[in-house]
Amino acid sequence: MMDAVIFDFSGTLFRLDEDDSWFDGVTHSDGTAVDGHHAAELMRRMTAPVGEVVEFDDVTRHAWRNRDLDPALHRQAYLHVLRESGLDNQDHAESVYGRVIDPFCWTPYPDTAEVLKVLASASIPVAVLSNIAFDIRPAFERLGVTDLISEFVLSYEVGFVKPQLEIFRYAVDKLGVEASRTLMVGDSEEADGAARAIGCSFALVDPIPTPERPTALLEALELSGITR
Repeated sequence: MMDAVIFDFSGTLFRLDEDDSWFDGVTHSDGTAVDGHHAAELMRRMTAPVGEVVEFDDVTRHAWRNRDLDPALHRQAYLHVLRESGLDNQDHAESVYGRVIDPFCWTPYPDTAEVLKVLASASIPVAVLSNIAFDIRPAFERLGVTDLISEFVLSYEVGFVKPQLEIFRYAVDKLGVEASRTLMVGDSEEADGAARAIGCSFALVDPIPTPERPTALLEALELSGITR
């Protein structure tokens, strides 16, 4: 059994499940309304953990590559993504971006609270490790599970981003555990799976809409020998 578990945030514990109301009155550059298909594509681009989702120039590429280290660069990068995706109305882009950085707009997966309670009952410490440029703690407070998290390791606070190994070392050091006794759970083989390079075990989950993934976190624990 593992001595500690580290969870990714986006696509792992929570997901930005878009609400139709977010796009009320939001239009493309040609004046047509944003439909459900385009809304889903926008959210995919706004939450992609790795890669370039639109065309960038040198300035915006710098912002994109460093977006999770600086809130100002994060805003610059994502407003560029929205413009390149057809939302060139500044007010509309700002409105959608505001949803992305609002922790209360993020939906927990059905088993998020339960998996944290299982680990707490087994006295297994937990860290949440995320490439992110805004404070996600209120999302956990709203779910009533903040006291079940030993450490929040957020890239803009610690100065490292996945897949840099320093951010994983920082997390295991803060938890006071050996990497070889730590499970990393995330939705990106490239970003989260890099934890294996320092000796962690890794479990991959699918970042599908929350209603479609009711028990993946619990199953990841069970495969690592942690049962309810």
